Amino acid sequence: MKKRCQLLVAALLALLILHSPARGALQGGAAKVNITPPVGVWLSGYGGRDKPSDGITDELFARALVLNDGSNSVALVSVDLLWVPLQMTQKIRAMIEQKTGIPGSSVMICSTHTHFGPRLYSKTTLGSHVEGNTVDDAYVQTLTKKIVDAVFLAHRDMKEVRLGANRGELTEIVYHRRPRNDDGSVTMAFTLPASVLATREIIRDDNGRVRVTFTDPPGQPLRTYGPIDPDLWVLRVESGAGEMLASMVNYACHAVSGSKYPDWFYSISADFPGETTRVVESVEGGVCLFTSGTAGDIVPLKRGKAPRYQIGRALAGAAIKNLQFVPTSTTIDLDARTMAIDIPLKETLAENRIVDADATQDHLSTELQLLRFGDIYLLGLPGEILVEVGLEIKERAGIEKLIIASLTNDVIGYVCHAAAYDEGGYESTSGTNLAPGAGEHIVNKALKLINEMKSPRLAYQ
Repeated sequence: MKKRCQLLVAALLALLILHSPARGALQGGAAKVNITPPVGVWLSGYGGRDKPSDGITDELFARALVLNDGSNSVALVSVDLLWVPLQMTQKIRAMIEQKTGIPGSSVMICSTHTHFGPRLYSKTTLGSHVEGNTVDDAYVQTLTKKIVDAVFLAHRDMKEVRLGANRGELTEIVYHRRPRNDDGSVTMAFTLPASVLATREIIRDDNGRVRVTFTDPPGQPLRTYGPIDPDLWVLRVESGAGEMLASMVNYACHAVSGSKYPDWFYSISADFPGETTRVVESVEGGVCLFTSGTAGDIVPLKRGKAPRYQIGRALAGAAIKNLQFVPTSTTIDLDARTMAIDIPLKETLAENRIVDADATQDHLSTELQLLRFGDIYLLGLPGEILVEVGLEIKERAGIEKLIIASLTNDVIGYVCHAAAYDEGGYESTSGTNLAPGAGEHIVNKALKLINEMKSPRLAYQ
């Protein structure tokens, strides 16, 4: 009887192997397409702009990476935009699926969150009090097609590749902009004076979290600066000869480094992510994508003309360092999943931010997305995720190579942890329509999505 059971188990295993999806050598392609709008479009990111754009500091691009493991294809797209609404994402996905066959659910679109890109989304009142501040619909139609073109071109020119990821740390260029007072309230610190910046200290707390702290001038209340996410992730995609085909840089910092330079306030720019990708591409070759980590309350140390380039080049330098000696493999299997979620809304919607619901709705519908490249997981979250939310996901997920990209596929405002609603400050008040508990809801759903992908699945049913 025991021998018969063993034979039966062996036969079932052989059947499973026979019907397992075939895996081949990893194939990849990359491309970038210029998406710079015409001068005169209205820019998105600041409500204080009272006129349309009047120049181009540097160009905007859509960058695409397409991978295929012999059974599954995925497309990762990085766009130099403040954000992309879900309606536009779904349209782009449908067009990509029609032109390439890549399933829409396997296409991830990440915005770099530059505050110097074109306005795309009409369902926001931010800045709409200014006459003429509207979306350029003709440009949006062209933009949509160009993003599809980037994926099409990457898919057309695929070759055998090797892929790997590496994590470094970069703490010197950012800080947490929501310092907490002794009474538990928050006083926003969008920028800091030079005298305060000179007191910077980098501290690692007992729980492992990293904080960039400062000493405020004598006579001012003591403030406690919150955590940053120091992770600098890079993805390396290379040819069999070791030449760079594509790379990805992931880091948590608001793309606002040029905002204190008045001559640039109305000028189109990819901000520091544009400089980072330019430098990486010029040194390493290939196409460099930038994805923003959970930077909802994380900002650059300095702003202005020189700091924009300093921040971009410092990040590029650290990325280039981490792109060296990355262990890569060509036997990598791919997976992609999306999860539709509903997030409760506040009873009273913010007047000067994103309004994606009318008075009859009590929730906002959006999605999470997860891509897997072997043991590397890329979690895409919608909206501007506060760093505390992202850190909790990383700490609880139990995955060594977990990269989180915010501003992915949709725009939903700031996603705050529960304490932020009690502390006050911009993000949890006028910065979001999401009700308290939104951050924890995102955390739980993200962990569920991760666990579903991690769970063993029968290859034959």
